[in-house]
Amino acid sequence: MRHLMMLLAVFVIATPALAREPAIHPAVITDPRPDAAYPAGMSAFVIPVEDGAMNAVLYTAAGPGLHPTLLLLHGFPGNEQNLDLAQAARRAGWHVLTLHYRGSWGSPGTFSFTHASDDAFAALQFLQQPATVARYRIDTSAIVVAGHSMGGFMAADAAAAEPRVAGLFLIDPWDPAHTVAALATPEGEAAWKAEVASDLPPLNGATYDSLTGEIRGDGQKFDLGRRLAGYGRRPLTLLGAEKGIGAHARKAAADAQGANPDARLMVWPTDHSFSDSRIALADALVRFLAGVAPTIR
Repeated sequence: MRHLMMLLAVFVIATPALAREPAIHPAVITDPRPDAAYPAGMSAFVIPVEDGAMNAVLYTAAGPGLHPTLLLLHGFPGNEQNLDLAQAARRAGWHVLTLHYRGSWGSPGTFSFTHASDDAFAALQFLQQPATVARYRIDTSAIVVAGHSMGGFMAADAAAAEPRVAGLFLIDPWDPAHTVAALATPEGEAAWKAEVASDLPPLNGATYDSLTGEIRGDGQKFDLGRRLAGYGRRPLTLLGAEKGIGAHARKAAADAQGANPDARLMVWPTDHSFSDSRIALADALVRFLAGVAPTIR
């Protein structure tokens, strides 16, 4: 009981209806005033990485000067890309980089969880390259990483390895260690097999055995709680879904509390894709971003 009370003191469990600020952030529902000199835009390009490349899109915010930037990572395989969140963040004055991991959705190379991890880190480095910073006017002191599902794990992994990341926002994040534990039961193994089988078509070179072997073979790396402990005391929000894999977020938050007592956990009564809570989700993300780097837009 004492341990439970400590957890409740550290983490905030909330639903959209219980939010302290009932008004929706203007950037979620209102277009900004056009800027003729520095208009909002979109650039598509390829980011090379080892034996492949990532097809990427950078949504650029309107306005002069340097801009805070969000790296937004999709899940496995990426049917939900959360581009509504990218648009909301851009309206709030943030650039947003989205991408398809190596070997996914036409990006050259072979898909694997290890490659996806390396790709997320490579994308972070791309945003900090002098040529990228100069061309897109990126404020390297205000780079945040957000990820959904598998992308949540990749976001945590990359942010833990890059101390210059200013904030981390995880959307119903996947914890591979939780999946490995579930594989010990016939029901858990059957569920994982079914999930992988349905998600393989847009992925090049991946198989059930290859993907399962990765998370079974490197428990030190593929553990969300460990990654969050390595992330330290920087701004962190985990947003779980009761009808999705919110149990993963709860466990990871508990694992992270020793290193990051200010971490925030919210678990909402929605599904894994937040299908009935997209406005609330965008609002939560934009408010998190404003807490890391306020903009005047």
